[in-house]
Amino acid sequence: MGLRSHTEQPGPYTTINRQHNACHTGFRLSTVTGDQQYIKASTKYFAVALFGGGGQVYVGRHDRPGRFQAGSTPTLHGHSGAILDFEWNPFDDSMLATASEDTTIKLWSIPEEWEPIDAKGVSKAGSDINDSLVDLVGHSKKVNLLRFHPTANNVLMSTSSDYTVKIWDIETAMELSTFRDMSDLCQDIVWDYKGDNFATACKDKAVRFVDARSATLTGKIDQAHDGVKGVKVIYMGESGKVLTTGHSRQSGREVKIWDLSNLSKPLATEKIDNAAGVLMPMYDPDTNVIYLCGKGDGNIRTCEFEDKEPYFHKLNDGFRSTTALKGVCMVPKRGLDIMGCESARLLKVTNEAGVQPLSFYVPRKSDAFQEDIFPDTASAVPAHTAEEWMSGSSKRPETMSLNPMAANMNGGGAPKKKFSTVSSLTADLKEANKRIKYLEGKLAAAGISFD
Repeated sequence: MGLRSHTEQPGPYTTINRQHNACHTGFRLSTVTGDQQYIKASTKYFAVALFGGGGQVYVGRHDRPGRFQAGSTPTLHGHSGAILDFEWNPFDDSMLATASEDTTIKLWSIPEEWEPIDAKGVSKAGSDINDSLVDLVGHSKKVNLLRFHPTANNVLMSTSSDYTVKIWDIETAMELSTFRDMSDLCQDIVWDYKGDNFATACKDKAVRFVDARSATLTGKIDQAHDGVKGVKVIYMGESGKVLTTGHSRQSGREVKIWDLSNLSKPLATEKIDNAAGVLMPMYDPDTNVIYLCGKGDGNIRTCEFEDKEPYFHKLNDGFRSTTALKGVCMVPKRGLDIMGCESARLLKVTNEAGVQPLSFYVPRKSDAFQEDIFPDTASAVPAHTAEEWMSGSSKRPETMSLNPMAANMNGGGAPKKKFSTVSSLTADLKEANKRIKYLEGKLAAAGISFD
């Protein structure tokens, strides 16, 4: 059964495929295998992994589209192996985490003045970023996926080909917990709404639900989908439901809804089509809209989740294109054109056309703020610290109004922890030694012993 139309939807969604001069082009993307998204975005920046040695990443600005020039446009690099995934800190738009084949995770800070492409779309010469803030070492094999905690500050989750999931406090560079009860490669990891638990989807077709603090198994779907392709999973807000995407035994793509209180069988199954690419679901918990993005597809389907039968409601035909999608991500709500009624923006990675911004709008005649389209959303302020979370604190994400007239629209986010790089510490030590030598000279000239 295909997706059904929802007649109660307040207005049609329209999609704008930005013109070529709004795209980011010129880079040769890394050709690593796997089911990663290949692109991640904060409200200000996006990141893509580049082909070549040294684990290069291009960090672009949303407001600076243009053409990347290999060898001259500044990049970020520092790993000894290819970068397999990356993730932006939801409470610091300039902090990026990278995962690599070299078994390490690195944290980076993007300078405020970072501008690899100028306002005219022309590549600018500049210094590369090659000093990481923090290195997280603990996995014994390549690190495949990263996810920042949705409510706790400086908490990061990683999974590796060593069949473990680790939770890290990046401020102390310490492991908080390690989950080891997986027998195959993990293809997806995701936090629940508050960040008390996480789910893993593995190559053995099982979806596991885990208490994040104690790293203990709390539930399991033995076989979420019968097909051999990758499985993706997302929590549907605070509804107590999860969504999985995968393939049937007949190789048809499908979406299922599961009740966390009874994982013995799905509540609903929707057949999508017979394409081969893995379906990557993007979910907006504010509006309950799901964007189904298939690898190798030109089209992006949109539907609405409702916490009662039939659960899925088709909104419209979504986005249609003949250009195949290689990767995709959502831009955080805080980075959208709110007064233009832009309800979502996806960044689509292609082989030939680079990165294309795709904007979804709900047309309205009024120029006023549309409160029904834009309820309060997750802010850049954490609900608690890593220590508080690990001690048992359980909180919803801190929210903010998207109304530009609201006083908390530009709250500034969380106070940033000052991390020091190796080069900055070396410079500080050099300056300190110089000062010590100067003071020792003064003491010697005054005839004062300092031994």
